[in-house]
Amino acid sequence: MKEKKIRPTSRAIYKIFRFFAEIVFRGTKVERVEKIQKKGKIIVANHAQLRGPFIGELFLPENCYIWANGQMFHKKEVPDYAMEDFFPYKPKWMQPICRLASNIMAYLIPPIMENARAIPVYRDARIASTFRKSLKLLVEGKNILIFPECHEKNNNIVNRFQQNFVDIARLYNRRTGEDLAFVPMYIAPDLKRTFVGNEVMYDSAADPEMERERICQYLSDEITKMARELPVHIVIPFDNLRKKQYITNKDVDKLPG
Repeated sequence: MKEKKIRPTSRAIYKIFRFFAEIVFRGTKVERVEKIQKKGKIIVANHAQLRGPFIGELFLPENCYIWANGQMFHKKEVPDYAMEDFFPYKPKWMQPICRLASNIMAYLIPPIMENARAIPVYRDARIASTFRKSLKLLVEGKNILIFPECHEKNNNIVNRFQQNFVDIARLYNRRTGEDLAFVPMYIAPDLKRTFVGNEVMYDSAADPEMERERICQYLSDEITKMARELPVHIVIPFDNLRKKQYITNKDVDKLPG
C-alpha cells in the first residue's frame, strides 16, 4: 500500500492515545500468536466493545490490519456514531454530557484511525473499497482482523456473525488460485489474555452461501469453546450494556442483556 501522508498533529494524538492504551492494557498476552505471523489470513474475533480493536492494534503483529467502522474515519460522522454505539444505554439526564463527549471524540478518533493499522468498513457502495484494500493486503501476505458480530444474540460468548466478510476468500482465490484460511480468536480482557485458535480453510469449489454459513459457524463455535474452557471470567459483550448485566463464561444458560 502507498504510504499515507500523516499530519504531525494527527501523529501526536495517536501517540498519546497509544501511550495511555498501553498503560490500561499492560500485561495482556496473546497465546499461540505464531499462528498469525505467517502469510495472509483472516482473523475473526469477539469484539469485546472497544477492547477488541485496542488489543488488536497494541498486541497483534505488525502484519495485522483491522477492519473498523468507516464512520470513525470522518469527523462529521463521529458524533452520531458515538451516540449510537458508545452511549446507547445512558439515562436521559446524561445525554447532554454524552453529546459533548461525542463531539470531542470527533477531533480525536479520526486522527487515531489515520495512524492505526485500520481499514475503513462501510455499509454502502464504498464497501467495494474495503474489499479491494483487504484483498491487496492479503495478497501481500498481511493478515486482516475482523469483528463480525451483530446485535442479534447467539450465546453468552458471542453474538451472531454478519457473514459477507467470508466472500473475500472467493476474491482471494480468483487472484491467487489459493484458498484462504480463517482463524478464530477469543479476547478475554478480564484475564488479560487473547487466544488464537485453529484455522479453517475456505473451499472455493463449494457453494458460496453454504461456505459463508460453514465458516461462520466454525469460527463462532471455536471462539465459544475457547472461552468456556478458560477459568471463570467476565465476558465483555458486543453490546454496550450496563456492567451489572455482564455475565461470565460459565453462565451458559444465560444471555447478556
